[in-house]
Amino acid sequence: MFIVKHKKIFISISVALVLLSVISLFAFGLRVGIDFKGGALTEVVYKTNRPTQSDLDSAFKKLDFGSVLIQPTGELGYIVKSLDLNETQHILLLKTLSLGHSPTGEAQNGKNPLEEKNFNSIGPSVGRELTRKAIIAIVLVSLAIILFIAFAFRKISQPISSWKYGFMAIVSLLHDVIIPIGIFSILSNFYGAEIDTLFVVAVLTIIGLSVSDTIVIFDRIRENLRNKIENSFGETVGKSLDQSYMRSIFTSLTVIIVLLSLFFFGPESTKYFALMLTAGMFFGTYSSIFLASPLLVLIEELQKKK
Repeated sequence: MFIVKHKKIFISISVALVLLSVISLFAFGLRVGIDFKGGALTEVVYKTNRPTQSDLDSAFKKLDFGSVLIQPTGELGYIVKSLDLNETQHILLLKTLSLGHSPTGEAQNGKNPLEEKNFNSIGPSVGRELTRKAIIAIVLVSLAIILFIAFAFRKISQPISSWKYGFMAIVSLLHDVIIPIGIFSILSNFYGAEIDTLFVVAVLTIIGLSVSDTIVIFDRIRENLRNKIENSFGETVGKSLDQSYMRSIFTSLTVIIVLLSLFFFGPESTKYFALMLTAGMFFGTYSSIFLASPLLVLIEELQKKK
């Protein structure tokens, strides 16, 4: 009952976090990766010693390559994301990465050779198609969630209509997605994090994990309403939360531990993916317990006043 009793405090915390995330998003924006805007991705591995990232950044600033993002991978490699390159620019890119080596990997001036492991070029049309499909996927998933919850709760229409359970689930999902995106905008501005296909996968995964947790608690509320274990709707929701919140916390905690291990010990290419999922799991658990169910109680109280 503690959560329901202080529901306005917890709802206010969520509103404040969402507002801060939206402000961050408008202030810093998001850096779009080559998956969506088109460009080139080059992966190289050095034979012995890898140049420092700061040296390579300085070298690329002298060239007319536009924005170049360099990410370490493994112990001796780099992944370089840049604008679309022609063959001449591609060769110049490799020369710059080698810092004295030829594109074939032959050492010059006593420096270590490198090997190009991968080179991909993605056109803008492919990026636009990925953007369109990503938006469609998120919209369809959200609609499917509302319809599923409304159908599952169709026999529980008092004192809250079944579709309102679905609507509250979507409100929680927006909360769970907007806050990690706000965090990502800060990472994008200060650390060069880019939106790529893994970012979309992370958003869809957050939606799936969050709604799963919310439905578990809503299902407990449904069963307790059927059994009429309490006199009022607020007391029923409070009892349901008491019965299920520890399960939600411990389940999410085990997943967060795995994600943090991936963030600290996994490859460089999945670090932001793991961080997004960690934030999504944390705030998803918070919203399932401290936002979605208290919002149901608040709506029920407002209905009584009408």
